[in-house]
Amino acid sequence: MGQKRWFLLLAIFACLLSFSCGRSVLKLKSDDDRPVYNHTLAITLVEYASAVYESDLTKLFTWTCERCNGFTKDFEVIEIIFDVEHCLQAYVGVAEDLNAIIIAFRGTQEHSIQNWVSDLFWKQLDLNYPDMPDAMVHHGFYSAYHNTTVRPAVLDAIKRAKQVYGENINIIVTGHSMGGAMASFCGLDLVVNEGEENVQVMTFGQPRVGNAAFASYYSLLVPNTFRITHDRDMVPHLPPYYYHFPQKTYHHFPTEVTSLSQCTGCLSE
Repeated sequence: MGQKRWFLLLAIFACLLSFSCGRSVLKLKSDDDRPVYNHTLAITLVEYASAVYESDLTKLFTWTCERCNGFTKDFEVIEIIFDVEHCLQAYVGVAEDLNAIIIAFRGTQEHSIQNWVSDLFWKQLDLNYPDMPDAMVHHGFYSAYHNTTVRPAVLDAIKRAKQVYGENINIIVTGHSMGGAMASFCGLDLVVNEGEENVQVMTFGQPRVGNAAFASYYSLLVPNTFRITHDRDMVPHLPPYYYHFPQKTYHHFPTEVTSLSQCTGCLSE
């Protein structure tokens, strides 16, 4: 991953390591009855979300890449998913210390990020989500998970992991930027279509993926979801939300954890 692509993930990581700034830098927007945000887990998952950008698939599979250490040491990779046609990458593995299957999706490649962000300014809701009345979503994000080789490979890897580690193992889905969008559709799919109960989604710098109706359905079905955002990242504000047309525009689902600007003095720009 190039230097620019590292910046926001490193910025989020630095802010999550709140002790480095000498005070808490996270604000949680959540109802009292929602699952509790786990700060230590967030620090760990940002490493998993970073590792999926590794271009050397041998290093990724053997878990010897630059980010494959520290908080994620001893992670066992079950499957690396690489869709050449659609330029998508993900992996599935098991973190025994978390008693969880980890699914991580890669975000947009650096060479296409400018065009991708520009497109998000104008992208309209263009797909009715199956079996959810009035719910509409971003066709590209939905298709990247559902209509490529990614979904069947993820489901197969989960099945194989459960054969070894048991049916009751937790599932944690993560990703950065577009990878976060794919992670949210994956988490919802696992709950709705695969009957999984122990699913948590935690994303970093995720864009909006659907309208208010979709966000409402999602929050009910996958309540153990946290979106980590950074105040200097524009992607979570895309596609734009227009207050006068709540059902015709994009809307975030909860719960958001925002890294505050007070922490930016700790970052090296």
